[in-house]
Amino acid sequence: MTVRPIRPTNRTVAVVGGGPAAHRLVEALLARGDDLRVSLFTEEPRAPYDRVALSRRFLDATDDLPLGSGSGPWDDPRVSLRTGCRVTAIDPAARSLTTADGSTLGWDDLVLATGSDAARPAIPGAGDLEVYRTIDDVDRLRGRVAELATRLGRPPQTAVIGGGLLGLEAAGGLRALGADVTVVHSRPWVMNAQLDEFGGRTLNRLLRDQGYVLRLGERPSALEGGWLRFPSGEGLPVDLVVAATGITARDELGAGVLQIGPRGGFVIDETCATSAPHVWAIGEAASFGGECMGLVAPANTMAEVVADRLCGGSGTFPGFDTAAKLKLAGLDVASFGDGLAAAPGALEVVYADPTGGVYQKLVVSEDARTLLGGVFVGDAGPYAALRPMLGRELPGEAGAFLSAAGNGAPPDLALPDEAQVCSCRDVSAGDLRRAVCGGCPDLAGLKACTGVGTQCGSCLPAAQKVMERQLVELGVEVSTALCEHFALSRSGLFEAVRSTRLTTFGEIVTRFGTPADPAVNLGCDICKPVAASVLATLHGEYILDGDRGGLQDTNDRALANLQKDGTYSVVPRIPAGEITPEKLAVIAEVARDYGLYTKITGAQRIDLFGATLEQLPPIWRRLVDAGFESGQAYGKALRNVKSCVGSTWCRYGVQDSVAMAVRLEERYRGLRSPHKMKFGVSGCARECAEARGKDVGVIATSEGWNLYVGGNGGATPAHAVLLAKDLDDETLLRYIDRYVVYYIRTAERLQRTARWMEELPGGIDHVQDVVVQDSLGIAADLERVVADHLETYRDEWAATLEDPERLRRFRTFVNAPAGSAEPAGAGSVVLSGPRIPVRGER
Repeated sequence: MTVRPIRPTNRTVAVVGGGPAAHRLVEALLARGDDLRVSLFTEEPRAPYDRVALSRRFLDATDDLPLGSGSGPWDDPRVSLRTGCRVTAIDPAARSLTTADGSTLGWDDLVLATGSDAARPAIPGAGDLEVYRTIDDVDRLRGRVAELATRLGRPPQTAVIGGGLLGLEAAGGLRALGADVTVVHSRPWVMNAQLDEFGGRTLNRLLRDQGYVLRLGERPSALEGGWLRFPSGEGLPVDLVVAATGITARDELGAGVLQIGPRGGFVIDETCATSAPHVWAIGEAASFGGECMGLVAPANTMAEVVADRLCGGSGTFPGFDTAAKLKLAGLDVASFGDGLAAAPGALEVVYADPTGGVYQKLVVSEDARTLLGGVFVGDAGPYAALRPMLGRELPGEAGAFLSAAGNGAPPDLALPDEAQVCSCRDVSAGDLRRAVCGGCPDLAGLKACTGVGTQCGSCLPAAQKVMERQLVELGVEVSTALCEHFALSRSGLFEAVRSTRLTTFGEIVTRFGTPADPAVNLGCDICKPVAASVLATLHGEYILDGDRGGLQDTNDRALANLQKDGTYSVVPRIPAGEITPEKLAVIAEVARDYGLYTKITGAQRIDLFGATLEQLPPIWRRLVDAGFESGQAYGKALRNVKSCVGSTWCRYGVQDSVAMAVRLEERYRGLRSPHKMKFGVSGCARECAEARGKDVGVIATSEGWNLYVGGNGGATPAHAVLLAKDLDDETLLRYIDRYVVYYIRTAERLQRTARWMEELPGGIDHVQDVVVQDSLGIAADLERVVADHLETYRDEWAATLEDPERLRRFRTFVNAPAGSAEPAGAGSVVLSGPRIPVRGER
């Protein structure tokens, strides 16, 4: 047990429990008054941590899930934090409590934040079930999965009982550890508390597509002898079972001294007071209206109410905010308000695409004006903006806010001051505007001033919109900062790193980060991939060496594309789509031996789907030995150069488009950029290669080549515009060198060439001046970047295969059995996820 010293003050508030609600209460008390001291008792051997983000611990065993920044309130002299200290009894009459070591403490007010235990189904063998509630639970699961994999020589067969939020997050964590997962749920669809039938069944399908097995509509009857039994008599073979069927309030301290709710929990009123004077309860241990709720937003609201009451205020608890967002890789699911349309007269405005796995629904009042709730599965993009509008009139037709329906940009949402943007920290739009006016002009400052987005983070997009709108109204230029860690934009950071010749992320953080301390500023999901791309472009080194590996996106880390079933796709480079029969045969053999689904893409390449992580290296080996290399379908780089057959075969062709396309692809392959790039080369004006829909398009004429730039496909297609005409081969290459490198240096994060040119002052005229006229005098420098790239380029698959240390990244388990990545033999089929049928199969 650790004890931090306290200094004497006038009042003592004892807090029992060490979860996020207790943390929030202590912060709120410290912010409101100096005439008190706080003693917090927690059974766990660590300070309160972010249980909302518990699933992160599956991916990183070193992530301690900190709440807030730094040490939080625990270094405040008014606070005594007692970890590893269990409270065994409370005496409201004497205003005292007793701990397991026999110590007693007097208090003026007592707040019970004891949380909950994971409920276990009442079945034989329940004692052998694992649970998912704490860091220790996750660490134990990590150890058991690793041990089982090593001992069994295969992925462990695991089951999760419960298909709610926690159950699905536990299933995702087990799957991330390499286990096979079956979700057992008593209802016909998962997340039934948050999703209606159509939304739930859509999520069922998405989960199955990702490789989860769902056993729905029945409860297990026993766990015995390695089998999970069901009343039907059927059994499921299991190596490990996790129970996530709900919570049981930790209310044992109230036995005989406090009123307990019908479903457990300390009964509280709207002030969060219990049945005993000066005793309060918050979070999962509190029973309000006969219910205990395991969500962070109402727990934090209760904490604020109690802090306000203890400091002389009159706050009341308004009831449970049941908004929820699923934290599971590859699945976008959220709900808020009356998502099930239970209110009288409620109308449901729905967009449903069962085949595409998208379901969006808004629930509005009978007059179709007031927003009552929403459900989003497959695309939860509107959630952050709409949730603060709950109970308010929408500024347009409800259907206009369903992004998946393709109705264009939704009406602008100007949130009123009282609209709650962050329910976890109870931050309103007005709080954000006042913080901006008070000197918080960026997201990092806003988080520090208001606490917005510092818990679950789902409100940050809405908070950023409120901030930027307020800055515009103040006449302040909106920051172009890359993220809260870097005041520089992406292009500014590129130039800074280029001029200083830095080679590691740690050096970049130290030199340009805020705060300039790599031990504190470890970056985020925005700045880390940007830094990785910048370093790759400037230095051409293996992207996973040094500290660069941890910076990459998921696909870059695997050198392959992660698919929705948890497997990967492999795309070998086929320059210009030109391939020999021998190479085709190798691809066919690999696909057959590893049971991979094959698809010829729109980019004239062959995509191989369904490979597991450990299968990637042996697949690469066979492809590399046959003369293939990585097509970098996973990277923000050149994807492909599409071509027609040109003058080699076509009677209309006037130039050899295939040869030029091969030359371009081999020239720019592997060159990292702000976004993916695609080129096209057409052998005549008939444009069979669709070159004007590409970032760089080349069209043959009888006089040479016409060069088009800034064309993009995707959600906002754009036609390329003419940059120069009738060019010979070498001039064409020089102009493309200059154009591509100028784009890489000056574009912002994830900005396609079309949007980049639109936002450049002068647009295409400026680009022509720089590329053709060399108006900035940098043409030679831009060309030199490509020349250096050609000298240093190394295929990433081949580079990985040559180094045993690099290959270690592609082992699912530390002690994975040798040969586990090998195919089962010619003609066999090995699938790690659900088989994707060839079109027309039943």
